[in-house]
Amino acid sequence: MSGPAKDAARTGSTRVRAADKVDEQHLREWVSTRRGVEGFVEPRTAVSEVTLLLVAHDGEWTRRRVPGVQWAHDFCNRNQIPSYDAAVVGVPQRMRDYNSRVRKAQKERDRQERRP
Repeated sequence: MSGPAKDAARTGSTRVRAADKVDEQHLREWVSTRRGVEGFVEPRTAVSEVTLLLVAHDGEWTRRRVPGVQWAHDFCNRNQIPSYDAAVVGVPQRMRDYNSRVRKAQKERDRQERRP
């Protein structure tokens, strides 16, 4: 079994990977290729550092670790997208609807593949 990542931060009894430049690059590219994006800053937990959840107009989403809460809000401000504290407002319904559509489409594809 491998040990924790060298850049891992200690959180309780676990170690988690810290945010890096790859995460930041992914967020920048994602924002630049979607419209109607909003940011939801998720607090640190026992198993994850602070994360930034980005949700597009249609509910498509991505989540990445970020260096901190202020960094996440600053990122959103620099990219002219609104940001919210996810612990206060939750996540938007359109994200849950998107996940349902994706699951339904996957089940239908699986069903099609099983047909003789």
